[in-house]
Amino acid sequence: MLGLMQSQQLLISSLIDFAERHHGEGEVVSRRVEGDLHRYTYKDVAARSRRVANALDGMKLGFSDRVATLAWNGYRHLELYFGVSGSGRVLHTLNPRLHPDQITWIANHAEDSVLCFDMSFLPIIKAIHGRCPTIKHYVALCDADKLPADSGIPGLLSYEAWIGAQSASYQWPSFDENSASSMCYTSGTTGNPKAALYSHRSTMLHALAGALPDALSMSARDCVLPVVPMFHVNAWGLPYSAAMTGAKLVFPGPAMDGKSIYELIEGEKVSFAAGVPTVWQMMLGHMSAGKLRFSTLKRTVIGGSACPPAMINAFNDEYGVEVLHAWGMTEMSPLGTVCTLKNKHLSLSSPEKMKVRLKQGRGIFGVDMKIVDGEGKELPWDGKAYGDLLVKGPWIISDYFKGEGGSPLVDGWFPTGDVATIDPDGYMQITDRSKDVIKSGGEWISSIDVENIAMAHPAVAMAACIGMKHPKWDERPIIAVVKKPGADVSRDELIAFFDGKTAKWQIPDDVVFVEAIPLGGTGKMQKTKLREMLKDYQLPAA
Repeated sequence: MLGLMQSQQLLISSLIDFAERHHGEGEVVSRRVEGDLHRYTYKDVAARSRRVANALDGMKLGFSDRVATLAWNGYRHLELYFGVSGSGRVLHTLNPRLHPDQITWIANHAEDSVLCFDMSFLPIIKAIHGRCPTIKHYVALCDADKLPADSGIPGLLSYEAWIGAQSASYQWPSFDENSASSMCYTSGTTGNPKAALYSHRSTMLHALAGALPDALSMSARDCVLPVVPMFHVNAWGLPYSAAMTGAKLVFPGPAMDGKSIYELIEGEKVSFAAGVPTVWQMMLGHMSAGKLRFSTLKRTVIGGSACPPAMINAFNDEYGVEVLHAWGMTEMSPLGTVCTLKNKHLSLSSPEKMKVRLKQGRGIFGVDMKIVDGEGKELPWDGKAYGDLLVKGPWIISDYFKGEGGSPLVDGWFPTGDVATIDPDGYMQITDRSKDVIKSGGEWISSIDVENIAMAHPAVAMAACIGMKHPKWDERPIIAVVKKPGADVSRDELIAFFDGKTAKWQIPDDVVFVEAIPLGGTGKMQKTKLREMLKDYQLPAA
């Protein structure tokens, strides 16, 4: 017997319709490429998104045709989120931090039909447009008078002129909620990048779960700043959850330095911000130098890579901002876990609470997880056993676009490539990436643990731990360190800093001081490139 409920497809267009009808006055603020602040409302977003849909219809795009974006976080990018997917096309966010050759490969693999871009990325467009035969239309996200006289791109359109010629009246089509809505390519650390192809259903469920109180806890009383890029896993789903809840949205545009982010938080009274550790590191450095404080920021979610304890302490103790440690992947849309405390933890001492906060957190509803040993046997949730982390759920991929890399699933579970423990309360902690964990004398050393200790030193701005070949122990850890401006610390001082903080055999054998640690397009440390930088390095004699 079936239930007697109305049958309505879960479609992204319903989000912007809901936002317009129920909190149309909600504000969306964007720092533009031009440097000024743009303000309007969800009602405006809805009207202009319908213009986008009409403009795509005018280009005769078919259902599921791909529309690419090469853009910063801003209001026009938001309109494409809804106008492209809502009209039945697939939004494909390109990462502008990749090399033009990589962008070309990805655009061709996706078979993009249209590419919409911010003018600051015109040099990239010039480098790729002659090599992307499927892209028939290029749209610059600007006013008509901002188009250069000779852009070098035949038929280049101005976004404002393109959608300005369209009607704001549009009937969103209804179709199967399992239809593709957007796609995002992995970083391609091994082989070519692979695309996760999200559906309307998966995106809607992800937006619902992400807004829950024990996830990101978003509401109409929030002012949300997604510093995480909209070209990286749909800004962790924040634009969708914001439209669903009526939260004020603030977009930083291209100004991602610490000073600009801090001023935007204060100027717009941001209560909730989201980003990777490297972004917050720059902002905290700016605040410390100027002895600045927050007046409205209450919480921040930090993901993309493990958050150093020193950063959690700085936010919590110095600035009164709650840090929500989170974990996920492109293949997971991306949210998997968020570290919110249970009631039983609230009475713990600060050091005991910190032990919990350092974990990546509990699985949010919709995500199941387990850890397994090398033979695939499930391991206990005792906080001690660690193994390969596998996940499954309604917003986790079943296959990659075009079947790249073969089927990724193992008995219906997706192998994340992370090594983790899970404690009896369900809190998961990443101990390392499977490819980064260091095996020394038959014992495993977590590079993350080593990095966290180094990051607690007052002279260290950034640290990355990698394993180096050793004739006796197989591998030994070393730590690459970037010093804070004006700070000084010697190799011996930093090695001594590890005493009493970890087992002696886990202390790195050496410290290498570098000007910068290579970062990927999403702000994560690229240890493969670091290893290339240090290919001629030799471990000191014992």
